Amino acid sequence: MTQATKNDLSAATRKKMNLLLGQLLADGLDMYSQAKQAHWNVKGENFIALHELFDALATEISLAVDTIAERIMQLGGSAQGTVRMAAKKSRLKEYPLDAVDGQSHVDALSSALAAFNAQLRKAIDDSSAAGDAVTADMFTSITRGLDKQLWFIESHLKRK
Repeated sequence: MTQATKNDLSAATRKKMNLLLGQLLADGLDMYSQAKQAHWNVKGENFIALHELFDALATEISLAVDTIAERIMQLGGSAQGTVRMAAKKSRLKEYPLDAVDGQSHVDALSSALAAFNAQLRKAIDDSSAAGDAVTADMFTSITRGLDKQLWFIESHLKRK
């Protein structure tokens, strides 16, 4: 569904970007729910540090998802962001419901976040190639913040 807009990007570019943005909206909503799953269920050693870290990640993802949805609207699209829609479209692996201890959550969440960041990095290239520098810049900004979050989470991994 497209809305009338005076945005000067071509209709074809806006349509292409809205498909890309819609996919990342679904992935981002899934990523948000995975961060909250870890936040609510982490137990054991370093509980409070991880509980707060996972919540900070969820907050940053929530802001990213909102930015993505608003960009869809700016380009004349319709943000399709219900939980059911996200579950149907997300490319992320299912979060392991048997994760309880901190290390299991750190491993699962860092893997999901790395996959999401990889999709964002590809979206930077795709939106640049389509001639939409604003969307590419938005993806760059989101990825910059989430790369930092990935570093914070991976810093809790036990190295062998």
